[in-house]
Amino acid sequence: MRRREFLGLLGAGISAPLASRVAAQVPAGSPKADVTLHISSVEVEIAPGKTIKTTGYNGSVPGPFLRFREGRPVTVDVFNDTREPELVHWHGFFLPSDIDGAMEEGTPFIQPHSSRRYTVVPRPSGTRWYHSHVYAGRNLKRSTYTGQFGMVYVEPRDEPGAYDAEHSLCLHGWDPYLSAMGGDGSLEAVYEHFSMNGRALGFGEPIRVREGQRVLFRILNASATSMHRIALAGHPLTVVSLDGNPVPAPRAVQCLTLGAAERVDAIATMNSPGVWVLGEVDDQMRSKGMGVVVEYENRSGPPQWTPPNDAAWDYTAFGTSKVAAEPDEIVPMVFRRKFAGNNWVDHWTINGKEFPKTDPILLRANKKYRLRFDNQSDDDHPVHLHRHSFELTKYAGKNTAGVVKDVVMVPRRSQVEVDFVANHPGLTLFHCHNQLHMDFGFMTLFRYVDS
Repeated sequence: MRRREFLGLLGAGISAPLASRVAAQVPAGSPKADVTLHISSVEVEIAPGKTIKTTGYNGSVPGPFLRFREGRPVTVDVFNDTREPELVHWHGFFLPSDIDGAMEEGTPFIQPHSSRRYTVVPRPSGTRWYHSHVYAGRNLKRSTYTGQFGMVYVEPRDEPGAYDAEHSLCLHGWDPYLSAMGGDGSLEAVYEHFSMNGRALGFGEPIRVREGQRVLFRILNASATSMHRIALAGHPLTVVSLDGNPVPAPRAVQCLTLGAAERVDAIATMNSPGVWVLGEVDDQMRSKGMGVVVEYENRSGPPQWTPPNDAAWDYTAFGTSKVAAEPDEIVPMVFRRKFAGNNWVDHWTINGKEFPKTDPILLRANKKYRLRFDNQSDDDHPVHLHRHSFELTKYAGKNTAGVVKDVVMVPRRSQVEVDFVANHPGLTLFHCHNQLHMDFGFMTLFRYVDS
């Protein structure tokens, strides 16, 4: 059975569990929700004369920036004004399977011209996001290729606020097409244009700053498939949080690296007056729009770009070097590519099988598990575990601790180990966040069983 057929059965209601926290339709006369999202067609002008026709939330790209208080319940009404079934995944949240936003876990589709009301208890605190979580396959106008993404900040009960200003930036690629650019005949997604917050570099308002300010940048890679390396010309960036979780060892770096779906919170001290570019290190991507102008008060002129001295990126730099305590169980997960032929999209396997034929990983509540990712392919993979966070314990041979994430980039031909506690019962989805990889086999489910 292919994934499309599997989703079709779930969409027909054959195996999806009832969703106790989800109303099938927002009842007439209901009290107003705390948040309302409309999924609908959007036209966004990302550059002069360049308008993208896509699907977004509330008529904009990105969708509205949402701010919740940790642990305080909120109601969210989602209206699907399109002709296709849709899902909204609340990425990085600890939520029940039936509202997490993945059909594979049992979250029901929001059918065309229908609506659903969700009650969400926001946790954990930090920078999270929401996005479409439907199958795209070779249709590059669906799911995470579209403008259906937005950032959420879950305010902690204690907000340190050690900065003077904050800006959220969502990175995205547009007008993708499939190309055999790798040289082996396999198709990959290539993008004609890029944007930050729906605007290409030099278009729209700059980020305005004052000398001496400490500015927090919340950066989300909302790309369907691309990794991005981001630098602020003339300024180091001090990483304080990864995927919304504070790091034990904040550290200044010249360049941030974000795989698809990763978030980085970093602080820059504005001590170099001028007009600068905050943008992609890769010249071609930056020339296609991946950047934004940062302008000091009372400064003008063309924005300046200088490449960073050091583009190296290592999660372990933000953690400690201690050896993690032994888990209750180690789960090996081997990632391999299956060449599908010239001018076709590669398929992917976990432990030798493609989803939905992968073997579910069985969990027992409150046990500590170590996932041992063994990437035997020549691609880097941003892998994501729904409904849980995990702690990095070994990265490409280095012991580490204290770095907590929900997406980790597993380098090509390398191993990464992460620990998590199985404390959110229900079906849990694991997948590569590269949309092409996910749609062509790179997924599996975790299932809780009785002790």
